[in-house]
Amino acid sequence: MNVREMSRFAWRGVSANKTRSALTTLGILIGVAAVIVLVAVGTGSSKAVQDQISSLGSNTLTVTASSTGGGGFGGAGFGPPGSQSQPTSQNATSTREARLTMSDAKAIASSADATHVLGVAPVVSATSVTATYDGAEHSVGTFTGTTPSYLLIDNTQVADGRSFTDEEYTDHTRVALVGTSVAEDLVGTDTSDLVGKQVSFNGVAFTVVGVLEAKGSQGPNDSDDRVIAPATSVQDTLSGYGDLSSISVKATSAASVDAATSEVEAILNARHHVTSDEEDYTVSSASSILEAATSSNETFTVLLGAVAAISLLVGGIGVMNIMLVTVTERTREIGIRKAIGASRADIIGQFLAEAVLLSLIGAVAGVVAGLVGSRFTIIGIEPVVAPYSVFLAFGVAIAIGLFFGLYPANRAASLRPIEALRYE
Repeated sequence: MNVREMSRFAWRGVSANKTRSALTTLGILIGVAAVIVLVAVGTGSSKAVQDQISSLGSNTLTVTASSTGGGGFGGAGFGPPGSQSQPTSQNATSTREARLTMSDAKAIASSADATHVLGVAPVVSATSVTATYDGAEHSVGTFTGTTPSYLLIDNTQVADGRSFTDEEYTDHTRVALVGTSVAEDLVGTDTSDLVGKQVSFNGVAFTVVGVLEAKGSQGPNDSDDRVIAPATSVQDTLSGYGDLSSISVKATSAASVDAATSEVEAILNARHHVTSDEEDYTVSSASSILEAATSSNETFTVLLGAVAAISLLVGGIGVMNIMLVTVTERTREIGIRKAIGASRADIIGQFLAEAVLLSLIGAVAGVVAGLVGSRFTIIGIEPVVAPYSVFLAFGVAIAIGLFFGLYPANRAASLRPIEALRYE
């Protein structure tokens, strides 16, 4: 029996019971669509994180206090005036809580040894801040206190109005730059109306001097739901004079990131009286964060794909189940065909073709459903279809048809003609 005849027999067998065949292909359809959509969600999540980190620039460094660190006293200018680090043990080596201060940021910015550092900005964060203006209210996602150089380091532009100045930072002036999401909630779509107005943040009035350029949402995170103000005025009113949340550093170029990292580490090690093995802080670059985030998201995507593959496996079991039923129902037909000369290969080919045809129909429909489903935003993530997932899901679906159809086909071919003809 040639391929054409085998295909014709397979189509007759599948179309003989359309409802049962449709339900069988539905399992394959769901499995293929699930693989494509879930992998697309994982890929979209990874892309959103990459875009968000890349927007910082490849030559951006972030210094944060480490949760585990040792060392001696901070030295002159380390910490608020008049404060001292207290030893936590009575031996010769003193330890202190890991911390970063405004003096650390100033030391990096003013050091003659930091030749590969282009800009430095201390960062303090105020939490649970609510903005109110003219009866409107908005819960601010991120409230950052920093210096004017932070805009350069963060690759942020002012769309309307202006940035705050060094003089306003020095004078503790209560001015602020707001993101478009904050501005739209307070004054509507014409965000420029907010420039020059006084907005209350947790009851403290700040004058809005500028509206930041929109950066858009990165996955579930809204990059425009933020406020930037002078660190001095934020410490005066919202965050208190505690340690810094981080220090942002911009290297002179992407090629000089390693050199800038070494310079920053040398300055902080000298100030904190620690060695490279005892550092109580961490210096991370956008590229290193991107690598870690990409690795994490790849694992997340693989797990999503594996979960979806289980449904594809269940669909294959459904194909096997229905083919076993089909063999039982068509026992007399098998006996007649073998009696008139059909070979074992002909019988195997016929039923294997039916199983593959069921899987093929389900796979094609699943690909279409997966591509359509990937056009919608899911849990705040814009799915990105990975071409490999389409071909992989389609190929696995066909392979499952072959694998799970082989046993029923072999069982059919093993029937003895006499017993098959006797079957009622």
